Amino acid sequence: MLGIARSVVRYRPTRPAADAKLVRRLHALSEQHARLGYRKITVQLRREGWRVNKKRVARLWRQHSLGVPARGPKRRRLGPQTDGSERYRATRPHDVWAIDFLFDATSDGGVLKILTVTDEFSKTCLALRAGRSFKAKDVIDAVENLMVVYGPPNHVRSDNGLEFVAHAIQAFLAASGVQTMFIAPGAPWQNPFAESFHARLRDELLDQESFQSVREAQVVLDGWRRWFNEERPHGALGDATPIEVLNRTASATLAPVPTP
Repeated sequence: MLGIARSVVRYRPTRPAADAKLVRRLHALSEQHARLGYRKITVQLRREGWRVNKKRVARLWRQHSLGVPARGPKRRRLGPQTDGSERYRATRPHDVWAIDFLFDATSDGGVLKILTVTDEFSKTCLALRAGRSFKAKDVIDAVENLMVVYGPPNHVRSDNGLEFVAHAIQAFLAASGVQTMFIAPGAPWQNPFAESFHARLRDELLDQESFQSVREAQVVLDGWRRWFNEERPHGALGDATPIEVLNRTASATLAPVPTP
């Protein structure tokens, strides 16, 4: 009589039921990776096989108060390079390795020093080593182990820390055919990828965990490094993972790439 189809009157929306399962997964991912926003969570869901729209994830993300607290504006620092030239940029994997230290503390107040080695082109975290202190020989040992797996890089970028400017490590790198690039004292912006990586590591792991010992910290760091390399989407890589970038490069050159 009214000219309305029965299917319209009898229709019962199915979205709440479908959303309930998705919301449970969103809560699980939010608890596991508290500092990831809905964009990277959307990429992670699609990797798991979910057929989801970014807007749908954003809507549920807001409804359930899963949003990451907004950051304050970053201070832009401009400073000269050591030689007055433009900073050298990596053109392929293992062209430039960035080496640096990050500091934290164990629950008893002891110093926790973390050596980080990252590949600037693929964003791969090659090594995370935790300790109370490091000497030049410890840095040499870490870099030498990586060279056994990947071969020597073309360049190593670091600050002017005593562990990096020591004669022993300089002689080792020179003998390996590796060029060194030192940033100017007090100019961390000249090593931007290492600084950005440290910010991610601190935000997504160190600020979330309390370590009882150096050994416990090392175990947790190893797990986070595998996740960072193999699962975490990177906006600078088109939401790919570092391992995917390495594999694409290896396919182009027909050279196998070991998994870090």
